[in-house]
Amino acid sequence: MKLIIAYIQPEKLNDVKQALYAAEVYKMSVTNALGCGQQKGYHETYRGVDIEVNLLKKVRIEIAVNEGFVQPTIDAIIRGARTGTIGDGKIFVMDLVRCVRIRTGEEGGEAIG
Repeated sequence: MKLIIAYIQPEKLNDVKQALYAAEVYKMSVTNALGCGQQKGYHETYRGVDIEVNLLKKVRIEIAVNEGFVQPTIDAIIRGARTGTIGDGKIFVMDLVRCVRIRTGEEGGEAIG
């Protein structure tokens, strides 16, 4: 079992969801996030004052998958999120030690579904 965490551009969320659905990955958690990476933010002027905005809007997607779905999930996220420019995002893959479905008490791969 793996936990896949992806940070993507907010406007690419629908494309990523469609790519995940095409890869038969339907379960995910999505939250709004702020962050910066290589693009380092931007400057804007507000009421004549120069402001540095270095925390940019991102979307965080968390997906728990069984071993057979790890690479298809990663490929789908890349397919939906890639624009070829700085700021497309990152994908992190971590071991998922335990998963328990609250409703039934199932554990492990059966709990992920």
